[in-house]
Amino acid sequence: MKIKKEDTISEVLQKYPEVAEVFMSFGMHCLGCPTATGESIEQAVMVHGIDLDEMLKALNEKASE
Repeated sequence: MKIKKEDTISEVLQKYPEVAEVFMSFGMHCLGCPTATGESIEQAVMVHGIDLDEMLKALNEKASE
């Protein structure tokens, strides 16, 4: 897996900008807000009530296209 739960949203978006649509499809629309800068994927999915494994799978599938 390229993208891990410890990675921050901003780190992931810098490396793989194409995954923005994955975050948005899971209801995470505030990708540029200050919280997203320092928040790990694991923290974000907990706040949004999203399944971590499902999110990581989708992010990594998109990043490897």
